[in-house]
Amino acid sequence: MRVDQMERDATVVDFTARLLTGLVRTGNIDALHQALPEALPWTTFLPEADIDTLISELVATASGAVALDNLAPIALLLTQWRHSAEVYADPALLAILTRDHEGDLGPVPAPGTAE
Repeated sequence: MRVDQMERDATVVDFTARLLTGLVRTGNIDALHQALPEALPWTTFLPEADIDTLISELVATASGAVALDNLAPIALLLTQWRHSAEVYADPALLAILTRDHEGDLGPVPAPGTAE
């Protein structure tokens, strides 16, 4: 990617991050709630409380990412939330991941040491 393209992209992301922050700070979170399903259609499957958390994390992450000139944290955050939506969209998977387990399931081996 060329430097001038990266600078243009950074300007757009900076504007977007500041706009999101301004909307949240001025109490216009309802506008974000209404626009989010159009921008991220998979948010339809997230519980309402998770939508609030997503917006909060997105604002904070976007501001931090712009300050670092690194958009990767925003992409990672959106990917993580999309995976959460995929779980909520699949009733069988949601049931498996949220079922009550009886007692402690024991120690978890460190990665690479499983028997």
